[in-house]
Amino acid sequence: MRSESISPVLSPAVKAAFIEIQDVAKTYRSKQGNVRALENIDLTIFGSEFISILGPSGCGKSTLLRCLAGLDRPSSGRIVIGSTPIDGPPKNMGVVFQRDILLEWRNVLQNVLLPIEVYKLDVNEWRPKALELLHMLGLKRFEHRYPWELSGGMRQRVSICRALLLNPKLLLMDEPFGALDAMTRDELNLELQRISMAGEKTVIFVTHSISEAVFLADRVVVMSRSPGRIVEIIDVELPRPRSLALRETAEFARYTRRARLLFEQMGLLRGEATQDPAQL
Repeated sequence: MRSESISPVLSPAVKAAFIEIQDVAKTYRSKQGNVRALENIDLTIFGSEFISILGPSGCGKSTLLRCLAGLDRPSSGRIVIGSTPIDGPPKNMGVVFQRDILLEWRNVLQNVLLPIEVYKLDVNEWRPKALELLHMLGLKRFEHRYPWELSGGMRQRVSICRALLLNPKLLLMDEPFGALDAMTRDELNLELQRISMAGEKTVIFVTHSISEAVFLADRVVVMSRSPGRIVEIIDVELPRPRSLALRETAEFARYTRRARLLFEQMGLLRGEATQDPAQL
């Protein structure tokens, strides 16, 4: 999907491999029988790459992310980060979930500093970094507020600050903006793009939104419904930084059309009259 009218981003082929997902499958056992969540997942992710994982509910997107985070173990296959096979939560990783999971009895700054306490580091030493992140994400002067005093978008910003505090090389995000209104979601998409470009982080971002996946990613990994398999990987060769206006261009539409076509072929989209064509 190349275009002569724009300059493509740096091809992943010239980057160093950072994560290797090799023939991963995951089966959950229950009283009702085994549930095959993932099957034959093979994927190489490169350093400083932004990957969107796109698929319908129940396709194993979150399961794959949990395996990458070391919270679940694959039933077969293996995942290697750097040169280390994953058998538990890897070091140098931040995670942001759809629910912000803030502690209501701790103020914003205390929530951001929670990883410092968990790792038994010096809180006073890390406080300036936490305040810097809060300022960067538009939360200056909110550090002493409590989560119940914040909007949904502000709470999710706090979660992102907490995930970024230890400057992880790998950032895993499981539908972090799914419960937010459209305007806040757009704003956080721009913030996330800026963070990923500035920090040279590898980001793996799970979403239901076709337009969000294309806007953020270097590559979009499209998954089938259960058992989750990789149907296609779409290289998004759009220049960065990307503005929201890019979503109105013909070039952007080419990528979203390709993803919609894949879901139509799976019987998951049945026409613009029944669903927003940018959503599953």
